[in-house]
Amino acid sequence: MDATTRIEQALAAAIDTVAVPGCPPRLAEAVRHAVFPGGARVRPRLCLAVAAACGSRDYAAADAAGVAIELLHCASLVHDDLPCFDDSPLRRGVPSVHRAFGEPLAVLAGDALIILAFEHLARVLADSPERLAPLLLTISRSVGMPHGITAGQAWECEPQVTVEEYHRAKTGSLFTAATAAGALVAGADAEAWSVVGDKIGEAYQVADDLRDVAASAQEVGKPVGRDAVLNRPSAAGELGIDGAIARLRGLVTGAIDAIPACPGRDQFAEVLMAESRRIMPKDLAQRAA
Repeated sequence: MDATTRIEQALAAAIDTVAVPGCPPRLAEAVRHAVFPGGARVRPRLCLAVAAACGSRDYAAADAAGVAIELLHCASLVHDDLPCFDDSPLRRGVPSVHRAFGEPLAVLAGDALIILAFEHLARVLADSPERLAPLLLTISRSVGMPHGITAGQAWECEPQVTVEEYHRAKTGSLFTAATAAGALVAGADAEAWSVVGDKIGEAYQVADDLRDVAASAQEVGKPVGRDAVLNRPSAAGELGIDGAIARLRGLVTGAIDAIPACPGRDQFAEVLMAESRRIMPKDLAQRAA
């Protein structure tokens, strides 16, 4: 079974454990709306790819870690789209959760996804506490304080922040968790793989900044030009398009150079190269080459 199918099935199974009779029907519907149809599932795919590169065959543990990270990512998008933050009408080409279900259910759906992420991980790894504890610690750090996505969102409320600091918290932290979690599943060096995730995460955010200024809303599935409107830190705004492209290429190269020695090192490097091409806005792909 390919990674994408594994992730989709695992996400559906996790939600099925809580969207049961007795659950408020519209809350269950809002949660499913937040998760499906999904985006590229980059973070869980990275988690699975690292575990595989390190030689792990514990698919259940890798899937559980990837699902937890993706549920947390989806929760962050629900909250990020709220009127008090970006007030985005679209996400992944469909109405954002607060537009489809109202603000109260959007807040609650995001909260429910956060709780489900840790509940699912604990359920799947209940018989492996020696692995569960470090995975919980690694993933929880990526969403909390002082450097997780909650802190990243909070930086938007501060009068001053560097682009690097903002990117590392708001976007990079979950990528770092994805590579570290994949390593933990395989019994590999999570700290070394965290370096790879940190660089991939920053590269992804630089690409997102580029999409915000150079892609269409149809291409990205959400409104564009929001960074400038909301005065958000942006690599494209700070470095210019050519400078941001150069930064993106340098980060991808750095991520590949940082891949630790492992059985699947070459295959993982190919995954990163393919991902770097995929995230580049179509109109800039030739310019980047």
